[in-house]
Amino acid sequence: MNARADTRTHPLRAEWAKFTTLRPLWTVPFLAVALSAGITAAVQAAYGNSDTSLTEDPMEGLYYGLNFGQVAVACLGILLVGQEYASGTLATSLAAVPDRLRFYRAKLLLGAGLGLAVGLVTVGCQLAATAATVGLDPSDPGTARALVAGVLYHPLLLVLCLALTTVLRNQTAALGLLSPAVFLGTTALAAVPGVREAARFLPDRAGQYALRLADTPGTPYGHTTGLLLMAAWTLAAAWAGLRTLRREDA
Repeated sequence: MNARADTRTHPLRAEWAKFTTLRPLWTVPFLAVALSAGITAAVQAAYGNSDTSLTEDPMEGLYYGLNFGQVAVACLGILLVGQEYASGTLATSLAAVPDRLRFYRAKLLLGAGLGLAVGLVTVGCQLAATAATVGLDPSDPGTARALVAGVLYHPLLLVLCLALTTVLRNQTAALGLLSPAVFLGTTALAAVPGVREAARFLPDRAGQYALRLADTPGTPYGHTTGLLLMAAWTLAAAWAGLRTLRREDA
């Protein structure tokens, strides 16, 4: 029984060892928290009491820093698998864990766990900064839902980027495509007439809608549905990543 349990956990322990021994990997979560929470705290302290756009919907101010911190979250997802493609060590990893499903599942579990930890710390710090500057009542309608969505947004985004990097099989391409898309790309698409309606269904746009309290006119789904849409995108990407890993040579 213990031997079987060790066999199941071996790939996950191996992924954890890679993460903790590679500085470019384990420093990124701290950067994500620092960007999201730090920028939110600075903006709320400087403009929270004067800029009505930050207080009309309290979550706009609370998640202001997420616009920057989410890029680090996306990069972490890319690096968790992309660095093995870039360094050529994927073949070695697969030799150690020949079952590609177990190998990939360990990657996804580590990514989801790291994303959840980053989400919990980040949202906690953002909530504290907002409560200390402009004030926020967690008992207000929809606030608890928006805070939970903010926590879950992080692991969903991280796993999505990890899976898409597996599909691309190239760290440079993933960094060049996914990072700008998360930071600016879909936001720019949402401003283009005729494309705006379709852009609302993209994963990060749908997920970020779940973080708001106010309704956006013309959005054809609710806040909770937005998070479910992002989850559906993430599941589809994870499935595509597994198919790619199984079909392509390391």
